Amino acid sequence: MDKKQAKELIRQTFAQAFDQDRFHDFTAQLLNHLNDSPERHRRWAGQMIKKAYSDYVNHYERIGTYTDPEGRKLDVLVIHLKKETTLERGRTLLRNFAADYLSTGHGNDKDAVLAAYVTKDETDWRFSFVKLEYALEKDDSGKVKERKELTPARRYSFLVGENEKSHTAQKQFLSLLENDQSDPLLSGIEEAFKIEKVTKELFEQYKLLFDKTKAALEVRLERDAKARDDFEVKAIETDDFAKKLLGQIVFLYFLQKKGWFGVARDAAWGTGQKDYLRHLFSLKKPEENYFNDVLEALFYDTLAREREGDYAPHFRCKIPFLNGGLFEAMGDYDWVHADLLLPDELFSNREITKDGDTGTGILDVFDRYNFTVNEAEPLETEVAVDPEMLGKVFENLLPENLRHKGGTYYTPRVIVNYMCQQSLINYLAPGCAGVSTAGIPRQDIETLITRGEVFREFEANQRANEKNALPESIRKNARQLDRLLAEITVCDPAIGSGAFPVGMMQEIVKARLTLAAVEGMPEQTVYELKRHAIEHSLYGVDIDPSAIEIARLRLWLSLVVDELEFQRIQPLPNLDYKIMQGNSLLEEFAGVKLFDDDLLAATSQDAEAQKTVIREEIIRKQNQLIELASKKIPSARELKAKFGKEIEQLNRQLNALSAPPTA
Repeated sequence: MDKKQAKELIRQTFAQAFDQDRFHDFTAQLLNHLNDSPERHRRWAGQMIKKAYSDYVNHYERIGTYTDPEGRKLDVLVIHLKKETTLERGRTLLRNFAADYLSTGHGNDKDAVLAAYVTKDETDWRFSFVKLEYALEKDDSGKVKERKELTPARRYSFLVGENEKSHTAQKQFLSLLENDQSDPLLSGIEEAFKIEKVTKELFEQYKLLFDKTKAALEVRLERDAKARDDFEVKAIETDDFAKKLLGQIVFLYFLQKKGWFGVARDAAWGTGQKDYLRHLFSLKKPEENYFNDVLEALFYDTLAREREGDYAPHFRCKIPFLNGGLFEAMGDYDWVHADLLLPDELFSNREITKDGDTGTGILDVFDRYNFTVNEAEPLETEVAVDPEMLGKVFENLLPENLRHKGGTYYTPRVIVNYMCQQSLINYLAPGCAGVSTAGIPRQDIETLITRGEVFREFEANQRANEKNALPESIRKNARQLDRLLAEITVCDPAIGSGAFPVGMMQEIVKARLTLAAVEGMPEQTVYELKRHAIEHSLYGVDIDPSAIEIARLRLWLSLVVDELEFQRIQPLPNLDYKIMQGNSLLEEFAGVKLFDDDLLAATSQDAEAQKTVIREEIIRKQNQLIELASKKIPSARELKAKFGKEIEQLNRQLNALSAPPTA
């Protein structure tokens, strides 16, 4: 298939409401040899849906099976959801439905599924790839074999349909569709669902937009003495202004996805235009300047100000009051009297890109991408621009020499999750200073923090038994553990883009939601728990002011994703005194010693305990490698590499703990 045909097939399939014939044609072209014979095309109605998923799934159909050149198998499914099931909610349940299909259902001889999740009368749908990880286990004879597990199922998804863009899907699937000479490997199909390619492309685009914005601002300040003097008096740097402007626009791209802008006076939140920034550009009069006359009024006179009924007379619609400081004028510059006439072409133009797309402005570039306010998780990734992207953008915008000098490195999500989980486990474990959890085995606390969400649905629906229930010690002490998690205080002394506070917030929320599912515990919403953590638990410092802006942005975005109150949208929490600019490496300030030497002794004792645990884990993984060496299983090479990397990482941790302290 040539490039033009492939692009058109993707556009027809993904830029419209779900159509089963189009979907069938797309998957047949993607996989080359899809076995879609009548006996393979099966429909399983509601009575075949297990009780655990019956509230979400109406029925599902298998429209074909595919076997790749390595012998790995995949089923293509259409999963019809019940009308009240939204594509944004119940992500864990819907992932586990496909995983259960693979591990115990009709697909238990398959390695993965390609699934379309669709809801009747909805114009958007989700295209997902779900696979199971493999684990090693010993049978009764002591032989090591591979087995599938439900717990570590991973799902990668595109949200597609009438309200979504197909630009990313075209980029990801183009090479597979063009190659009709050989059948793709399952690993190649999985690669098309990885987010790394699209994020790398967006980073490059974002960097170009930053450079253009900074240059346009400098040109304007050269021509306008009044604006230039105002910036100089208030020590506003053009690169900081450009970063904040792009951050403000990106934030609004996330929020307009929720339908919060352009809402009619008496209409409900969520009914607004999902392309509101583009809409405002199209309404701009020829004599108006988009930034000076439209965006400044939107930012500083609307989003940053409380209004009766949230009605904005200037825009003749409802727009939420966001507060929080994000939309306050940087350095309190005189936006009313100083005209910052940034060229409209900076925001939208007709220039043709090297890929043949029209427009190289800020709106042109952002309009091509799918934005999601769902944070990426280790087991759930949406192939779209998500809040985590902002952290990577922050690192990307720093010149390499400044980034290394300042110690600024982006930490991958999986490492952030691991470190946050271990911190919470050690905080809750018996013997932690100031925390009393006597009678709760450390192993049970580890289960709560690392695997609690697996048991949550069983607990919430009172279907827990000995096999799928939380440990009894956790259930018995649920109220005490919830209180400890509510009272925790976390400070990141070099917050950077905010990856660790956001990760810690997510782990606290997941654990408290699990505890809330225990019988007798009060109900808790994700929004309430996130807001509590942001307002009471999370603190951070960084020497770079632009890092502070982005860290605050990350926390605000993480909160608004779960704002479901459509009667009254709550203002963002003020983070001015929680996420602050400062130098956390100072040993002394104003004659006051800031570090207590007695802490070193306690740290030394903790380090010895950590080293013992790490040594035991290294021995365990080395034994697994030895056993694996003599076994012939399909994924032996992948598992060896996996264990080798894990052992290498553990050795690095051990060396770091054993290294003498630097002067």
